[in-house]
Amino acid sequence: MICILLVAGHGTVLETQIKNDVTGLYGQLTGVPKALLPGIGGKKILDFWWETVNTRQLFSEVYLVTNADKYKHYERWATANDFPVENVVNDGSTTLEGRLGAVADLELAIHSRKLQDDIMVIAGDMLCADQNFDIAQVLSFFRSKPGELAIYYELEEGEKSSSRGIVEVCPETHRISRFLEKPQDGVTALRLASVVFYCLRKATLPYLSDFLTLQPQAQDRTFGRFWGLSDYTKWLAHYSAQQQQCPAKPITCRSYARVGLMGNPSDGFNGKTIAMTISNFWAEVTLMESQTLVLLPHPLNDPTEFGSLQDLYCISRKEGYLGGLRLLQATCKKFYQFCSKQGIALTKQNFTLKYDTNIPRQVGLAGSSAIVSATLKCLMKFYNITESDLPKPTRANFILNVETDELFITAGLQDRVVQVYEGLVYMDFSKQLMDEQGYGDYIPMDMSSLPPFWLAYLSDPSDSGRIHSNVRQRWLNGEAEVVEAMKSFAALTDQARVALQGMDWSRLAQLMDENFALRRSVYTEDCLGPGNLKMVQLARQFGSAAKLPGSGGAVVGLCLDQVRLVEMRKAFQEAGCVFCVIVPYNPSGTIGTNSQD
Repeated sequence: MICILLVAGHGTVLETQIKNDVTGLYGQLTGVPKALLPGIGGKKILDFWWETVNTRQLFSEVYLVTNADKYKHYERWATANDFPVENVVNDGSTTLEGRLGAVADLELAIHSRKLQDDIMVIAGDMLCADQNFDIAQVLSFFRSKPGELAIYYELEEGEKSSSRGIVEVCPETHRISRFLEKPQDGVTALRLASVVFYCLRKATLPYLSDFLTLQPQAQDRTFGRFWGLSDYTKWLAHYSAQQQQCPAKPITCRSYARVGLMGNPSDGFNGKTIAMTISNFWAEVTLMESQTLVLLPHPLNDPTEFGSLQDLYCISRKEGYLGGLRLLQATCKKFYQFCSKQGIALTKQNFTLKYDTNIPRQVGLAGSSAIVSATLKCLMKFYNITESDLPKPTRANFILNVETDELFITAGLQDRVVQVYEGLVYMDFSKQLMDEQGYGDYIPMDMSSLPPFWLAYLSDPSDSGRIHSNVRQRWLNGEAEVVEAMKSFAALTDQARVALQGMDWSRLAQLMDENFALRRSVYTEDCLGPGNLKMVQLARQFGSAAKLPGSGGAVVGLCLDQVRLVEMRKAFQEAGCVFCVIVPYNPSGTIGTNSQD
């Protein structure tokens, strides 16, 4: 039998309650996934379930399904708890609106891992008061009876049925006859609450796909469960009720990942590009006034505590030693230097900075610049730095200088410009403009109706920095092939701008393919790497346009056939890639996608 732990919920209700908690007891839990909330003795909720299913060799395999927003948290948990990292499945979603639904997450694990066995599925963030729970008894009962098995419990006194999924059970056969999702008072007198704890027969698994076909909306694909901060508080009765005082309201700013749709990587070569911020992934920085200036390391990206020496070795080998803390520090240094040179007086206030990000690392989605950009936003708000003090074009240059001058990161202006302006932006970096005004021409474009772009990235990417190879030196040397290639990138960008304005999606798809072909010719296949080439080739098998959105490790594409798009998603997932439909981030608040006019 195989066990699947579902932890892909976005926990919007609980996260909001924690953020809005006025007692100060739960501030340190902001951003922590529900399943990783600490319990008695420091044991996390997920630790309980992992210990429960990992005893006595009851299961041949255990899988964990999470979302892209919290994937890194669970990957780190896995390495520290001897859970096989390759069994952590990423469903690609980053928001509640973009969720797949619990049943779809279950089907994803079964399909992508080609599972063919009886399945036990458990909500890995489900609270369980019985620390002596014996899962072997559940398995024994399941094997002794025909059909599927669902776990339910009787509500406690004072617990409202309207807060839970309720089941009606035949008293003679004990078969569930009806599910009621949070019924209103008076609808049923029964007080048997359903939980996400099921045992499914191998023969039943194919029906999951049929169910999903009949239920296209994510909200209808849930097993139905709910719990919030009040439940967590009851579970943690040992927590102190002492109220903590907050000196000032924290400042939180967010910057989004970007995809280069056309012209990249010519932004570093006086070319032209079109790029777009996407709401699937983001970096978030929080600034709080404090007595001294403190930069808080991120528990995932700047680890100081490890499960073991082997855990330290594995994390260091995979992710290196360069987390986001250096980005905060370099931004603060550069900010002080800029204000000093500009004669901007800063108040004598100190602060504490912390950051969080769900932008996948080393796949070319501008994760580093997003952290710098969000940090700069916080500093500007904290010190009341206005748009006239630091205009958008100057701000983009500032962010680039933080990375190139302070941290020696090879980068171009495109990412910083689009993260400052936000939305869909056309950028001209011609030498004349850069020489005359110190920045290019940056023109926001209409986002009211965009085609269905998609994004796929490698689950375990190699370092993408080598993608740039020796092209820059060849360009500086005036090599004709490279110089002409950068001019061609610019020409493609102008044509793509016309296609976007005219909503000519077929032409745009053709230009995206031409962009990749040009990049392939000038950078060579050896520099692009086999992983990037395989993703593009896979997309082409389904008639989709595809190109690199950044330095490498990911591909962005445009598929106008919805049926083939669904088939392609499954193919990418089976190939070990994370796949998601892009949700553009529009600063005006209007998001337009999936138009095929």
